[in-house]
Amino acid sequence: MHRPRVLLVSLGGTITMTRDAAAAGIAPTLGAAELVAAVPGLADVADIAAHSMLRIPGASLGFDDLIRLAALLDARFAEGVDGAVVIQGTDTIEETAWFLDLLVAGDAPVVVTGAMRGPQMPGADGPANLLAATIVAASERVRGLGALVVLNDEVHAARFVQKMHTALPSAFASPSAGPIGSVAEGGVHLHARLERTPRVALPPSTDEAPVALLRMALGDDGRMLPALPGLGYRGAVIEAMGAGHVAANVAPLIGDLVDHLPVVLSVRVAAGPAFTKTYGFEGSEIDLLRRGAMPAGWLGGLRSRILLSLLLRSGLSGQALRESFGRYVGR
Repeated sequence: MHRPRVLLVSLGGTITMTRDAAAAGIAPTLGAAELVAAVPGLADVADIAAHSMLRIPGASLGFDDLIRLAALLDARFAEGVDGAVVIQGTDTIEETAWFLDLLVAGDAPVVVTGAMRGPQMPGADGPANLLAATIVAASERVRGLGALVVLNDEVHAARFVQKMHTALPSAFASPSAGPIGSVAEGGVHLHARLERTPRVALPPSTDEAPVALLRMALGDDGRMLPALPGLGYRGAVIEAMGAGHVAANVAPLIGDLVDHLPVVLSVRVAAGPAFTKTYGFEGSEIDLLRRGAMPAGWLGGLRSRILLSLLLRSGLSGQALRESFGRYVGR
């Protein structure tokens, strides 16, 4: 019987943090091997290879770090690894999972996990999350589902998961869809299967493609919008109010911005899509799309920003960019 091979890559985060007197708090100190050693029964799940890639908080991760991580995972999968667990800080887990969902090729499971409590805290959740994530990564049942997030014994799809609380072990949810599975009694139980997200193919070396993310609020006059091209941004994502609305006086500024760089219309609401054809007042979704903005569908602002940046890095522009972005909307 084939025994699965699972690669555990640690990037840092709360799950690796112990008390640092100089910092008056906890900071990343533990590596992948130390995390593995702290989880009873982990070796019974799969043959584990531990790799410490970084030891930083989730908030300090960058696009280049994740591009290197995706390349590492592709290489190890080509060598015969059956699944991978990425360990990192929960601040940016939903973004890392989506990033890897877009970049990693093939059907092997990529599972991102972390912890809400450090290993020295009462009720530390890191060991249980790492065990559950490894069970999922070793399972044949999740092949072809793309990147997943596993915490609190729940399995979430990268395209839906969000961090909903700053402290609770149950901090992660998928408001638009719910978890697609769970871990119980040492096994994976799937409630749904999703179509695989299309992969973004990046050239061997790419230029940075900074994309601004702006959230609209009551009384916001949009004064930041005209400054974006001069600040070096190559794209922008607008998290609009409601189903995709801004103040009437902001709409012309978005139309002007479209003349300089691609603009995506998303929403600041936690669940539901950006509308495309319901409201028709100045500043509505119909108005903004007529001015050239691209609809984000169900992606939300964080995922739209990552997708737009990667598509720009891949060399797309103009109508080809719009068509490629549209492939991901509503999936």
